[in-house]
Amino acid sequence: MDSFIVKGPCRLKGRVKISGSKNSSLPIIFASLLTDEKCEISNVPQLADINSAAAILSYCGKKCSFFSGKFSCAEEGEIKTEAPYDMVRKMRASVLIAGPMLARFGRVKFALPGGCAIGVRPIDIHLDAFSKMGASVSFEGGNVIIKASSLKPARINFKFPSVGATENVMMAAALTKGETVIYNAAREPEISDLAEALIKMGADIKGAGEEIIRIRGASKLKGFSHEVICDRIEAGTFIIAACALKSEIELYGVRKEHLGSLWRKLILSGAELFSEKEKVFVSAPQKIKPVNISTGPYPLFPTDLQAQWMAYMSLAEGKSRISENIFENRFMHAAELMRMGAKIEVKGKDAFVNGPASLSGAPVMASDLRAGAALVIGAMAAKGQSLVKRVYHIDRGYEKIEEKLFSLGADIKRIKE
Repeated sequence: MDSFIVKGPCRLKGRVKISGSKNSSLPIIFASLLTDEKCEISNVPQLADINSAAAILSYCGKKCSFFSGKFSCAEEGEIKTEAPYDMVRKMRASVLIAGPMLARFGRVKFALPGGCAIGVRPIDIHLDAFSKMGASVSFEGGNVIIKASSLKPARINFKFPSVGATENVMMAAALTKGETVIYNAAREPEISDLAEALIKMGADIKGAGEEIIRIRGASKLKGFSHEVICDRIEAGTFIIAACALKSEIELYGVRKEHLGSLWRKLILSGAELFSEKEKVFVSAPQKIKPVNISTGPYPLFPTDLQAQWMAYMSLAEGKSRISENIFENRFMHAAELMRMGAKIEVKGKDAFVNGPASLSGAPVMASDLRAGAALVIGAMAAKGQSLVKRVYHIDRGYEKIEEKLFSLGADIKRIKE
């Protein structure tokens, strides 16, 4: 099992390229199941979750190739309409097999998906939507079985703007004749990116990135070539790290408009940020001001940056509050940051951070993907050596993060324990 050894405190300086978005790549990869033609996707990050998606597609009968950021798949024979537990359990996004399989083949069977231990994250929103489109849903031996002789267009009103459910319905509707309308749809940039790929395949989609999305499906979809957007969460993580470490860095391959709420909160904390085309320049505050955040669906503050913000606020001059409104179990990193000396009090969905803390190196353990990133930030800010364990969580969402940080001047290396 790999770990990171980090020696701090560090200062970062230089340029770093932000990778393509994992959360955009995965649904677009699964969208290739909607066609029997070749699909090519570029700017795909080299991550464990991408490899898991490729394994699922290969099992189903697609011939996949993934090298140097280019993912391609083609169809050479009969497609299996199921995904076994040993593959699905590795990541949450595997539920995205459902929409394409159901629309194209009228049947899909998959194990209830796994992922990080940050909350229940039920898939009932997905299943309710498929039911509205005329599908039947049953459960057997830990598997979900969804059938529909022919999907029908529907008006679907989500009780919560779920990103995964929005993506699943968009893909299913892209191959369903008639107009499907999603109300209270997720508005993340990754939704718009998926829409662009589906439009290239032949679907008619309007409103992606807004609360109401209209999808007019085609009777057959074609292959496509598409370059995915940059990873706004990776970009946010590096910006927060630079601010926490009172550093100046340049990020390229990133869009300011995707950073939204984070950009505004960083300015309030005293940071100076500038953007030019697909570049962002970060100048950290010399004195970090405490800033409260409350997570919510895009364009509100992303839950995927909440842990990193907590590490940042532990160094602020005063008290801040962090409210987590998406996942019920996403403060597990607080205890590990406290092992380094952070002053954090968790009360239900709120965490109160008293700064500035004098952090010191310690052995810590990543409980999930974004918690791991927060611990790396804390370790780089701490005095002395830290051992960050279970970095396989971090590998699920950050492409070669230790190499990128090392190139910026961080004292970090990967070891095998």
